[in-house]
Amino acid sequence: MVSIMDRRRSAQAIGSGVVGIAAGALIMSAAMGIRQTFGIFIGPLSHAGFPMIEIALAIALQNLVWGFAQPFAGAIADRCGPAFVVAIGALAYALGMVLTALASSGLYLMLGTGVFVGIGISCTAFGVVLPAIGRIVASERRNMAMGLVSAGSSLGQVVLVPLAQGISDRWGLMASLLALAGVAAAAAPFGLLLHRPGDRAIPQEAGHSLPLRAAVVHALRNPGYRLLTIGFFTCGFQLAFIGTHLPNYLLLCHLPVGLGATALSLIGLFNIAGCWGCGWLGGRFRQQYVLGWLYVIRGAAIAAFLLLPKTSIAVIVFSAVMGLTWLGTVPLTGGLVLKVFGARHLGTLFGVCFLSHQIGSFFGAWLGGYLFELTGSYSLVWGATAVAGGITAALHFAIRDEHIPPAAAAASAAA
Repeated sequence: MVSIMDRRRSAQAIGSGVVGIAAGALIMSAAMGIRQTFGIFIGPLSHAGFPMIEIALAIALQNLVWGFAQPFAGAIADRCGPAFVVAIGALAYALGMVLTALASSGLYLMLGTGVFVGIGISCTAFGVVLPAIGRIVASERRNMAMGLVSAGSSLGQVVLVPLAQGISDRWGLMASLLALAGVAAAAAPFGLLLHRPGDRAIPQEAGHSLPLRAAVVHALRNPGYRLLTIGFFTCGFQLAFIGTHLPNYLLLCHLPVGLGATALSLIGLFNIAGCWGCGWLGGRFRQQYVLGWLYVIRGAAIAAFLLLPKTSIAVIVFSAVMGLTWLGTVPLTGGLVLKVFGARHLGTLFGVCFLSHQIGSFFGAWLGGYLFELTGSYSLVWGATAVAGGITAALHFAIRDEHIPPAAAAASAAA
């Protein structure tokens, strides 16, 4: 009888994990797919009368708001579960897209694209969804599950970027933004599938009951956590710059008009394999070493793209390589935080780390537009993204990943 009950519990846990992974992938497909469309809207918004620097600042503000809101969204999800957070975030996201569509001045653009979309992403992306997956999937499958959810999120980029481009070309910018608002709102109910109160597949780790503030203090005193947080800045800087400015950069290189949307879609397509691969590698090798090599590859690809002649083939190859390294950092970083500190405050601790990522994203999006307005070129920022990749790789190779026992964590936080 005990054996039958155990098998039933195991089957229920597996079923809960599969449903949660699918729901998480759909939520993040909407959140991340919509976010990646802003690069193709820079041209139409500019033609509508918004200065380039103002558009870049709105997108940069979005990343900054996302970063500062992420620890709070993660903390609320840790305490109350992700369903409420995802629902509120999806509606805020939709409102931000509507305000962007109807914007008649820079103020409304900042409020819609910057503030509401930033809050919406913080509640519907990695900092809320991945910790929820980490709690409902068995420990030996967590890295793979996080990789699968991150990979599934790329389907939104593959589908929504060309869809948004097509709607914009045929019916205009406003129609495209309003359609994406509908997609964001449709994600709201899926948070219910990430967690049912009293029905967790994996219990909280015993002993990881530090108060929230003490857990954050303890993490910030850990050298590995600090290195991981600093390194995440570079990831945000690189991805925001490329995702925001690559389409416009390709137009300046006199490449076909639709190539920018194609490049972003290819990044999303190859990111599916990249996230799955990083999740698989993170379960077999030390995650900080996988992260280090990922940054080496990414930095080398950016340097080669900057130096080599710009052709359609070069853009396709660059997009493929970037896609393989695009969001693979996220399940690896989340898995490393989970391994060292446990699941109890994972949403908050990952959110604090992710704040650094989003500060980098702010500078990647804003600095690209600012230096372009100042110099008429993106070359300085391209060079900075390549150099930063090498520096960040070295930081990750130095991280130690020993699990912190609860007693040691409490002593460290109290010191």
